[in-house]
Amino acid sequence: MDAKEPDEALEHLVNRTLRELPLRRAPLTLESRVLGALEHRAELSWWRRSFAHWPLVARAAFLVICGALAKLAFLGGATAVAGVHSLHESAALSVSWVRPAAVLVVSAWNLAALLMRAAPPTWLYVGIAICAVLYAFLFGLGAAVYRTLYLQPLNGR
Repeated sequence: MDAKEPDEALEHLVNRTLRELPLRRAPLTLESRVLGALEHRAELSWWRRSFAHWPLVARAAFLVICGALAKLAFLGGATAVAGVHSLHESAALSVSWVRPAAVLVVSAWNLAALLMRAAPPTWLYVGIAICAVLYAFLFGLGAAVYRTLYLQPLNGR
């Protein structure tokens, strides 16, 4: 016996039972609302309908305008990139502190990475647990302050 046969038999039984039920008429309020919505949709102007219902000239003009805006966006991006390159070149000549600052940041990053490798993993887990506890405490403190200041019932006022 196939595993699908009981499911198919049940499906046919449910289908036959549901087909034998009498059809029910929709409530008058629902029918009037649906008909009103259909009339309202039929009265809409072409520009308020979906794109497929627009006139061919309007669709073509819309596509041309969208293409022009996309081209303008790409040209603007290219101009911005060219401006950033020229700004970078002029800034590199006028700002002499950028290179030492970058070296300092990279050195600090390398020191932090070295310390992370040298520290035992339990220290990392303890640090994460402490941060979680402090976060929960801060959240609870904020909730208590909010409840005290804003959720107090008006006593006799």
